[in-house]
Amino acid sequence: MSRALIVIDVQESFRARAEGPEGWAGIDNPKIAEPVNRLVRFAREQGDTVVWVLHSEPGTDTEFDPANGHVRLLEELEQPLPGEVTVHKTSHNAFTTTNLQQQLTERGVTELVLCGIRTEQCVETTTRVGSDLGYRCTFVTDATTTNPIGSLSVAAIIERTEAVLRDRFAEITTVDELVGPAAR
Repeated sequence: MSRALIVIDVQESFRARAEGPEGWAGIDNPKIAEPVNRLVRFAREQGDTVVWVLHSEPGTDTEFDPANGHVRLLEELEQPLPGEVTVHKTSHNAFTTTNLQQQLTERGVTELVLCGIRTEQCVETTTRVGSDLGYRCTFVTDATTTNPIGSLSVAAIIERTEAVLRDRFAEITTVDELVGPAAR
């Protein structure tokens, strides 16, 4: 079985959106790069495929418009190595508007490990679509982050996301459960 780590939307676009509850100031884990980097290092050590997904909205003049320069990985993230896949999506999931499935098929991938920004949106949606496409999915909950939505706290969003994915679309795990405890 071949596995791929899918790193979804861990990009400067979110940090550029500094103000308001949907901005970086309201994000649950502004240090999201730390658990994601642990997963990237583990995936590389295991010989897994690493896929970098960036969300873009060309022509919108927002933080997600590539013309504004924010559609790039967070500065503190491990950066892609030669041969690693980078896809640019324009939908919530990483499959519909990219060649991700083709890239995974060419590499013989049957299992996905998913992490990134917007726990309940892009990461959950990609997990659901990946499961529907026949991939065995693992959702690494503490390597995702999001913002509160209206009166819904981040804790409530994560609880809901885990509940709807667990045993239907994905195994739910943590970084420590997947790669082992972090060196102290």
